[in-house]
Amino acid sequence: MALRPFRFTVQASHLGAPEDLLPLARRAEDLGVSVLTVADHVTGEEVAPLTALMAAASATSELRVGSLVLSNDYRHPVLLAREAATIDRLSGGRLEFGIGAGWMTVDYTTTGIHLDPPSRRIERLDEALDVIEGTWSAQPFSYDGEHYQVHDLDARPAPAQSPRPPIVIGGGGRRILELAGRRADIVHLNPRLTAGVIDERAGASATEAATVEKIDWIKAAAGQRFDDLEIGVRIHLAIITDARDELYETMAGGFGLTPEEARRSPHALGGTVEQIVDDLLERRELLGISAIGLSASSLGDMAPVIAALAGT
Repeated sequence: MALRPFRFTVQASHLGAPEDLLPLARRAEDLGVSVLTVADHVTGEEVAPLTALMAAASATSELRVGSLVLSNDYRHPVLLAREAATIDRLSGGRLEFGIGAGWMTVDYTTTGIHLDPPSRRIERLDEALDVIEGTWSAQPFSYDGEHYQVHDLDARPAPAQSPRPPIVIGGGGRRILELAGRRADIVHLNPRLTAGVIDERAGASATEAATVEKIDWIKAAAGQRFDDLEIGVRIHLAIITDARDELYETMAGGFGLTPEEARRSPHALGGTVEQIVDDLLERRELLGISAIGLSASSLGDMAPVIAALAGT
């Protein structure tokens, strides 16, 4: 697999107020971030993703915008495809379309949306991708699946990007990553979150060894198209510090890992700028990870890392 240039994304989550989104987008663009992403949850301090992505695109000129990731269960895929195509057209072709099967239990319990088993949700997502791509085709489209039926749909607008916006699928379980291998352009790796929350149970699936296994699943499912995939990772801890050993000892204790497992986890970055740069170069060499997903809260710390590596 040829090494891709580094791209950095910043997740606009846990904003103090919705109005913080636009200054964040402009700052991210100034720092060399490639993509501003928005999550899709109904609780907490999140902004609504589709509106937020259009606002961020309008406030910037080159920054790409993306969903990381939309939950398929919350919207009909035809309507979602039209919203996404509109964002792509109005942004001048800057959308990266991330979609997943849904995972956070509280989103379902608070809204009354039925939470099916993961296998059922992933089957539905697979069908939804057929419907979304058919809707984007700008040709009359029909579909007769188990979960979705579409009859003589002639939808507009078509996306600006050809043949379509890049599809991003993320996750940590085998089924979702195999789907990503077959259907995505960009695969974002996460710990396995079958518990519906991020807690110590995610630790075992956040190690380097677990990541190697995930990439093997993706590779087997992708076949010959694997070399065309971009592999990304969500960084859940990113801190510039001279106390690197102490940081990873603390992290290890909270997630049931050894300090060495914590240090080598692709989901954490800690140390001096030089140490973090070396870690990212090593992970790209060993694992093929080139898209680095940061939290908005870590953007300041990671600015010199972005300056050193973005586009290289």
